Amino acid sequence: MWQASWIWGPGEASPRNEWRCFRKHFRVPDEASAGETLLKLTADSRYVLYVNGTLVGRGPVRAFPSNLPYDEYDVGHLLKPGADNTIAVLVLHYGVATFQYLRGRGGLLLQLERTEGAASRVLLGTDETWTTAVHGAFDATSQRISCQLAFTERYDSRGWDEAWKLPGFDDAAWVRATVIGSPGMAPWTTLSPRPIPYLTEEPVYPARVEELNAVKPAAWSAAFDIRTIMAPESVNHANPVTIVGLLAAVVTMAEDGVLTIGSVDNGRMPLRVSLDGRWLAAEDYYGEAPQQFVQARLAAGEHLLLLDLNRVTHGHAYHLGLDGDVPFALRAPAVTGVDGLGDGEGRVPFAAIGAFATGEHIDHRPATIVDREPAAYAAAKRIASESGLADCREWVRPIDPRLYHTTDVYTQTAWRTVDRPQPVPAALQRAVLASADPGVVPLLPGLDTEVLIDFGRELTGYVAFELDAGEGTIVDFYGFEYMRDGWRQYTYELDNTLRYTCREGRQTYTSLVRRGLRYLAVTVRGASRPVKLYEVKLLQSNFPVANAGTFQSSDAMLNEIWRISRDTTRLCMEDTFVDCPAFEQTFWVGDARNASLINYYAFGSSEIVERILRLVPESAFQTPLYADQVPSGWSSVIPNWTFFWVTACLEHYQYSGSETFARDLWPHVRFTLEHYLAKLDERGLLNISGWNLLDWANFEQPGEGVVSPQNMFLVKALRDAAALAAAAGDAADGDRFESAADRLRVAINAQLWDASRRAYLDCIHADGSPSKTTSMQTQVVASLCGIPDGERAAIVKDYIVEPPASFVQIGSPFMSFFYHEALAKLGLQDVMARDIRTQYGAMVDNGATTVWEVYPTSGITHNDNMLTRSHCHAWSAGPVFFLGSEILGVRGVTPGWTKVRIAPKPSGLAWARGSVPLPGSGRIDVSWRLDETAKRMSLRVAAPSAVELDLAGPDGYELDVERIALG
Repeated sequence: MWQASWIWGPGEASPRNEWRCFRKHFRVPDEASAGETLLKLTADSRYVLYVNGTLVGRGPVRAFPSNLPYDEYDVGHLLKPGADNTIAVLVLHYGVATFQYLRGRGGLLLQLERTEGAASRVLLGTDETWTTAVHGAFDATSQRISCQLAFTERYDSRGWDEAWKLPGFDDAAWVRATVIGSPGMAPWTTLSPRPIPYLTEEPVYPARVEELNAVKPAAWSAAFDIRTIMAPESVNHANPVTIVGLLAAVVTMAEDGVLTIGSVDNGRMPLRVSLDGRWLAAEDYYGEAPQQFVQARLAAGEHLLLLDLNRVTHGHAYHLGLDGDVPFALRAPAVTGVDGLGDGEGRVPFAAIGAFATGEHIDHRPATIVDREPAAYAAAKRIASESGLADCREWVRPIDPRLYHTTDVYTQTAWRTVDRPQPVPAALQRAVLASADPGVVPLLPGLDTEVLIDFGRELTGYVAFELDAGEGTIVDFYGFEYMRDGWRQYTYELDNTLRYTCREGRQTYTSLVRRGLRYLAVTVRGASRPVKLYEVKLLQSNFPVANAGTFQSSDAMLNEIWRISRDTTRLCMEDTFVDCPAFEQTFWVGDARNASLINYYAFGSSEIVERILRLVPESAFQTPLYADQVPSGWSSVIPNWTFFWVTACLEHYQYSGSETFARDLWPHVRFTLEHYLAKLDERGLLNISGWNLLDWANFEQPGEGVVSPQNMFLVKALRDAAALAAAAGDAADGDRFESAADRLRVAINAQLWDASRRAYLDCIHADGSPSKTTSMQTQVVASLCGIPDGERAAIVKDYIVEPPASFVQIGSPFMSFFYHEALAKLGLQDVMARDIRTQYGAMVDNGATTVWEVYPTSGITHNDNMLTRSHCHAWSAGPVFFLGSEILGVRGVTPGWTKVRIAPKPSGLAWARGSVPLPGSGRIDVSWRLDETAKRMSLRVAAPSAVELDLAGPDGYELDVERIALG
């Protein structure tokens, strides 16, 4: 029973990027107790908990605010009986919606209890006696990491005493916390226990110092939150927004010279520049996409700079830089009648003009039409001088300094006006070793020093370091995933940076922001003396799982593919499955169906799967079709993702054997499928407006009309729902969905088969026209979902075995998962294994330590050097599942895997062995070897005696079995 109150500090209820500290000083009675001392807490948005200076935990897990989990820790061993004790909590409140957080308000709820047997008593709880202060080291003007995530970290260690976590700290200057309500208050109307274990934090040290570089950044740089500048109300959601507006500044050149204006990451808002009323031509811009630079020769004196902002934006930061061959200065234009512009302390050197129009877009609702060329905007674009801005003064306004951050770390790292590689001193390698000796970062006169560190593999978690430096030294950190032959793939649309400003002397810091990376660029700026770098490491953090699954075979390439696929899955297991550890860290519902199957074979965790599947129906308040990523401020629907969720619910029941789960989830499955069935048109086909995505490839999957693959996947979802209904004891509704699947399959064959192409259409557009493309994606899905029969089935099978060159080819490993499912269903495991070797082998050949989001042939990357965007993507780790289920041949037959079939498919291998986890406890160990001369397979199986085994050898081979029963 909660007796504590929700508390917060003075000021805004939902401040932007506020790091707020809370403290409670108390004494623990000097008495013996055999019970536990439990601390329960939760917060909005995230917390870090300390007891007497010891870090206890982080949380809460992502959730919808209406069902907010709380965490519980046993802290008795950290308390000092008969002495002063301190609980300290750092709460980060986002103040904006993200892809894993819906905007609420700032709040902390904490209660300390002593339990003895069945009895418990409350020792303390959050109330008005707690003290609070805004953390003075964190810079609240730091900009968004990405549209999916919250804020980058800018930490000035001179601005705060980290002893605030300890009992002896003097908090007399702090204020009393404000009680804002009781448990059950909105938006946190329900509080529930944490549904999963705590994540790991394992220190991992780098492999080596990769490079040493003397660098110098562009002269001026900044990052803008243009979405909030132009559409302030958009902080309440994470939906795409069209904005129509301009930024304006006055550039003063000290003498005649060349000014370079650039964006190393424009946040999907192309750089478009006007100087003194002349918009620079498209051919004037240069740079490796998406980087853009443009130069102009300007005379000494003042010039009006305009930047065009006219596009849909999702919330990425707009990174801007300027450099010149002569000195220059920037200021906001002065406009009569508009306060807060021109030169002035704390003023942003740009003005906002507009927004002339904005519009929020929600893909499952009627389209929002925005006039992107209003007359006032067109007139403003023609303005050629500072004085001319008076003609549109009603649109001109200063920029809130919280929405602007100067000396942008991302730009300073990626845009170097000087970049001189240096030999790496052997002694500098000490910086990456777990030893007492530091690596000394050399001073390079007039330049900054960059030390590029390679961890040797992809990781995700919290950067930590120890160094000795002079006061005011700036140390910038930037994490990225891939480099090749000196070329770096910058994390476009991901500001993966941290800035740390040093106090004098030796100091340590552990980042509080999760990052994914392999490489870490550490740049020392403004140092008065050499920096001694004692330690750099990453606290690898993921869902706690052991490597219960294994795989080895006679094919070394398949072994490596299996390993990097397993490692990818682990890195993408946080408090939910996430798509990737770097760019988004988002629980995409459709991705997670495949990740769940992979997890069963790699780790055997049921907890994380049940957790993510139960989250999805909580999005029903956004749409009865269920959101494609949850919990999220972006209200979006990908129909296929909901269909995959239905299938995942059945598969989880089949793996776990939990009838309770089936009964709990069945009403939600029925609810959403009934809403999808309501969208069948007069032809009996699903005809829906939305984000009708399946694969990152250039086949037609329009936002309106009949999209063939999702009609086919709806057939499968209906059949899987019928099976779940049977498990839940609702056979009548199951029969209804089975009948609906039959009718939809008939409609697909009647309407979507093109006899002239001898293939299924990709779509029928809203105007009735058929797709021009014919894709492998659609044929694969047709086969997998059991759409064709007879002659058509044979035709489609031929396509799957030998994809026609004229068809659009598969663009991502995600789509390959369904391709490999279809091949396995057809008994073509040899084709499946060959495709895995080819497609994933290309990743291994390019140095991959995890599997990529797309294939290099996808056509969706920014430039030809980029082989993929994300280099670690959970939806791509299918080989773990297929090598376990097909090559080892292990598949559950009954719910809970009380009966298991083991039927290895050699697929060109001479031998294979491995382990597959069982639900709940135990595993099955399989080892087989072929004798081609005798046409015999030797099969060894070790499994719990309670598991019934059905063993089968490959066609044409006699089977010699050795079975070991455990228990």
